Amino acid sequence: MRNVWTICRRELYSYFVSPIAWVLLTLFALLSGWFAWLSSSYFVQDTMASQMRGQAVPMSVNEMVIAPLFGNIAVIGLFLIPLISMRLFAEEKRQGTIELLVTSPIYDLEVVIGKWLAAVLMYGALLAVLAFDISFLFIYGSPDWKPVASGFIGLLLQGAALLAFGAFISTLTKNQIVAGAVGFGLALLLWILNWATSLGDSTAIRIVSYLSIVSHMESFSRGVIDSKDLIYYVSMIFLGLFLTTRSLESLRWRA
Repeated sequence: MRNVWTICRRELYSYFVSPIAWVLLTLFALLSGWFAWLSSSYFVQDTMASQMRGQAVPMSVNEMVIAPLFGNIAVIGLFLIPLISMRLFAEEKRQGTIELLVTSPIYDLEVVIGKWLAAVLMYGALLAVLAFDISFLFIYGSPDWKPVASGFIGLLLQGAALLAFGAFISTLTKNQIVAGAVGFGLALLLWILNWATSLGDSTAIRIVSYLSIVSHMESFSRGVIDSKDLIYYVSMIFLGLFLTTRSLESLRWRA
């Protein structure tokens, strides 16, 4: 664990001494703040309109504000997560330090987990900005905290899965732009697989839909932690890290 933590700290430090972390934090703060304000405004307008018509006032902040907000943030993650993972190994290749890394007296799995964990913590820093936005809902309202907590768990699991595959893609090239573009393409593919449900309800369609990474976020945003969603995300993380480790081992043999 000491080696994992050392590599994690080194990688996390490299994020914040470069413009990457600050650009991502600024961009995410603008986007999450905009969507939080937009969702809250719609909720207030609907509430006032219902009062004026003498109808029952919709007071479910979780359903009308928080759940749509988590859905929007999940989509934003498809664009920002590849920017976090693209440099994990591609930058080592570009600088020529990958040979030192793969020939060092540490296990490949420790290197992979250390770098992946740093990327997850970087993504967690983005979610902390979202938590700041949502905190105002608790100051001026009374939403149920359980769907909020499950929503953050879902976002973190989704990000961890995409970052695991992003790390694997980063081992295949020394060009960060290529790694980011391929990572975004894979994330987009895992997202649009859910569109297959419009083609029917056959077994093949259900399997393809199950592989969609965004569809498993829906339960978390509603406050439901389903075992099938947990198994999916954990399996995707394991597969991504496994592929990354195998790819790094091939680099070690070539080095």
